Amino acid sequence: MNEPPKGTVRDWLDLRAGQGGIGFVFPDGAPDLSWSELRDTARRIATMLTEMGVAKGESIAILYPNSREALEVLFGILYGGFRATMINLVAGDSAVSYALEHSGARYGFVHPGQADLFERTADLSTITALQISNTEPAATSLHDVSADDHALLMYTSGTTGRPKGVVHSQASLLAGGWTTASAHELSAADRGFCVLPIYHINGLCVTVMGTLVSGGSLAMCEKFSASRFWRNLGRSQATWFSVVPTIISHLLHSDIDPDDETRQRVRFGRSASSALAPDVQQAFEHRFGIPIVETMGLTETAAQILSNPLPPGVRKIGSPGIAYGNEAAIVDANLKQVPAGTEGELVIRGPNVMLEYLRNADATASTFTPDGWLRTGDLARMDEDSYVYVTGRLKELIIKGGENIAPREIDEALYSHPDVIEAAAFARPCKSYGETVSAAVKIRDGSDLTPLDLLGICESRLGKFKSPDEIYILADLPKGPSGKIQRNRILASINEKADATTS
Repeated sequence: MNEPPKGTVRDWLDLRAGQGGIGFVFPDGAPDLSWSELRDTARRIATMLTEMGVAKGESIAILYPNSREALEVLFGILYGGFRATMINLVAGDSAVSYALEHSGARYGFVHPGQADLFERTADLSTITALQISNTEPAATSLHDVSADDHALLMYTSGTTGRPKGVVHSQASLLAGGWTTASAHELSAADRGFCVLPIYHINGLCVTVMGTLVSGGSLAMCEKFSASRFWRNLGRSQATWFSVVPTIISHLLHSDIDPDDETRQRVRFGRSASSALAPDVQQAFEHRFGIPIVETMGLTETAAQILSNPLPPGVRKIGSPGIAYGNEAAIVDANLKQVPAGTEGELVIRGPNVMLEYLRNADATASTFTPDGWLRTGDLARMDEDSYVYVTGRLKELIIKGGENIAPREIDEALYSHPDVIEAAAFARPCKSYGETVSAAVKIRDGSDLTPLDLLGICESRLGKFKSPDEIYILADLPKGPSGKIQRNRILASINEKADATTS
């Protein structure tokens, strides 16, 4: 498919149901879900909501972990022309409460295991919990749905204040799956393997929408487990998987390997959500014999914007690749495109870009350039072959004595030691320099690695000025729902550890 998919999620689900076959399998034990079963349940849910008087484009909250029922609810809401409002179950009570209130949802589908979370965070006078009904509703005409209608509302992690509600249309949601299917040459013969939550854009668009658009199938686990990853992937006969760098690192430090049949069947693994350290990528490929394709995506772009080509195409280690299905450019502070090799801000334009931030016109306006490019907030450069190299987040740069230091440089130095499982550099206030560099790591069990050892590695690779003043060894680094390490929460974790030690 060389052009973005036309039509709506309803059109595509009807198409797949007509073609027949299994759409989803569940290694955790739920029955397989065929495309026709999914369409029938989605239609029943859509009809129920329509009979209840829910308006087209109205928010319906979803509080579900990955499961068969989560897919039925998601597709039911999309099929009916409503706005699926994905609630991040691990965002914390205040963020969940804000999303429920800000979205304007009058109804929410609530998994029994999330009932307590819903009751703690929802204003029960304005929103009602729903369950999937097995009762066949009366024949009701569904809302007419077009490609431009609201389809998805997903809240950002809110690292710089209140979360923003990203709105995608039916068209941009499908385009998010298409950019993945196009870059990875997915076909009806492929089966993906999903361990990332579908209340995050990677799990939802890359794996679920990528499967819908490509016509393949998907194995979905409730969550990632290092001990069960290879066994479940093998049993489900998956041909590709989508994960994040922390998962790749955890698999690398596990003592479990895939069997030979699985190694031969899996075409590639896909990494996204944050930068993958070159040493980790190379060690993974050397040990498991499965190529890792580094990619990049945003909530605002329905996931993927950049990807390395599949082998035997050129994969440039350290780069998330080239644009597929959209345009990418690098601009300066005046929003003018810069020559190849020059650092600036990465901007994106294409069919997968969001409509707006819900009820936040100022944020929407400041995110788009006058000629329609979406500003990512990432510092990057593009080489002569159009491969992008991301050097850091504009808001995460450590400014020490007036010099910009990208945390990624320090991360990669720390990951060069094989005992390091997780690593992240971050800024701390400093009277002398304004800001200074610190870092935190998680190391493998049984390692005798010390902060002093790691400081030596950093100084040999980066010099003393860019190296951390302090390195902390933690049991775990704080992470968001996608598994991405959250630098802005590390200092609080360190302080909590210190308080627990002294109390």
